Amino acid sequence: MFEVEIKVPADVDAVRDRLRRAGAERVDARRQRDAYYDAPHRDFAETDEALRMRHETPLPGGSGATDAAGGEPGSSGSETTKITYKGPLLDEESKTRAEHETEVADSEAAAGVLSGLGFEPAATVEKRREFWAYDGFTVTLDAVDGLGEFVEIERAVDDESAIEAVRDDALAALDRLGLDGAEQVRTSYLGLLLAGEDASDAN
Repeated sequence: MFEVEIKVPADVDAVRDRLRRAGAERVDARRQRDAYYDAPHRDFAETDEALRMRHETPLPGGSGATDAAGGEPGSSGSETTKITYKGPLLDEESKTRAEHETEVADSEAAAGVLSGLGFEPAATVEKRREFWAYDGFTVTLDAVDGLGEFVEIERAVDDESAIEAVRDDALAALDRLGLDGAEQVRTSYLGLLLAGEDASDAN
């Protein structure tokens, strides 16, 4: 599977209003804590890969609700954990990657497996996300701790030959939402956070 994705910095409140006016459906809202791992056998920063364990908690008013006021995780659901591998970027005009993901029943056991194989925690990214369905895409409104607000638009495809057409459709959808695909950020949230830490250390 390939994840065709474009991410741009944006004012989440403004985009939310445009999605509502466009008749988009708010699907869910979640708090995510992503723990990224370094590999013992190669440098993921050099190979442009990622291994992530995501701890995800539904936020109150998720699952199709229209209240977008935000807040911390509540009683709307329990935490789930998924492990995801992301391959190198495949497209110079988007964040398209091969991706493999699976849910795990016991996050502590999964972390123990990774540790036993020599994978070490590298950094953690935390964010609040809203998921909207719009024109065949998932549009995600992100508020990322330490980074700010972003909008991601994505669709999964099985055939690599479909990537270019889906990417062009995503850019057109962003334009209809008042966003400029030329402002896209191809660096992951992890990369942005680490770059900020490096800059801070240098000062």
